[in-house]
Amino acid sequence: MQLPLITAPMFLVSSVELVVAACRHGALGSFPTGNARTLEMLEQWLRDISAALTPQDAPWAVNLVVHRSYERLEQDLALVERYRPPLVITALGSPRHVIDRVHGYGGLVFADVNTLKHARQATALGVDGLVLVAAGAGGHTGQMGAFAMVPGVREFFEGTLVLGGGLTDGAGIRAAEVLGADLASMGTRFIACEETLASEGYRQMLVDSSIEDLILTAAVSGVPAYWLRKSLTAAGFDIDAIERGVRMESMSPSNYGRWTKIWSAGHGVGSIKAIESAATVLQRLATEYWKAVDQAPVLHRSLTRTQWAAV
Repeated sequence: MQLPLITAPMFLVSSVELVVAACRHGALGSFPTGNARTLEMLEQWLRDISAALTPQDAPWAVNLVVHRSYERLEQDLALVERYRPPLVITALGSPRHVIDRVHGYGGLVFADVNTLKHARQATALGVDGLVLVAAGAGGHTGQMGAFAMVPGVREFFEGTLVLGGGLTDGAGIRAAEVLGADLASMGTRFIACEETLASEGYRQMLVDSSIEDLILTAAVSGVPAYWLRKSLTAAGFDIDAIERGVRMESMSPSNYGRWTKIWSAGHGVGSIKAIESAATVLQRLATEYWKAVDQAPVLHRSLTRTQWAAV
């Protein structure tokens, strides 16, 4: 890896092409297995990624939903064992069922968590790392700020920490390291990339949006997440009702198309200025990151040490 970064696994967004582009440019690429809508498609994706990447590329990961409602978990896991991605990221449940089987082929397991309670539970099960979903993440956000979450987890966990939530540039990746994380996770910044599964409308809406266009609500998917106001409006929903927490099912008996017509984004949405290739974005992030690494912190940028002491 040339950059301490994971391109976050994003439902109905991450693609084979995005994973390969990330890995070829020094970041760890990942995708949710559920993005491949059939088992046959998932096997083809795993086969394509395995064939495209070389030992000179960064490692790759799959994201497994381990909630009991996900009926395909066992079949997905069997394919994971066959194609052996170096990293498996679990989400929306306990990683207990996954750990031994991934460790069995030499892979690592990171658990996606958004509370200290869930972090402790995953740690007790023996995960190799934790993906901390802090406040500002898009699809399913946390309520805890990064400045408290990373040191809070570091009090009881010495393994690999990945920090996500609102990261937008290379300086943010460096800041995650300074806080005590080993890697950063960035999702929203990549949604508008040419290689993703996002529609042209979704990509353009991201370019046209800022953080002020986000609505935080659990009304859409049942868990707190940030959604683009313009997509909710375009779907014909009452923004005031959503902000009051009214379940969307109660507003319309029809299929309202969350994720396909109603689109999510995190706090980093304002950093998206154009529809670009993943390579372009990653090269910019690398430049920003190394600039931040080389730039020594300056407490007294405008005041001398003596002046600060006087204050």
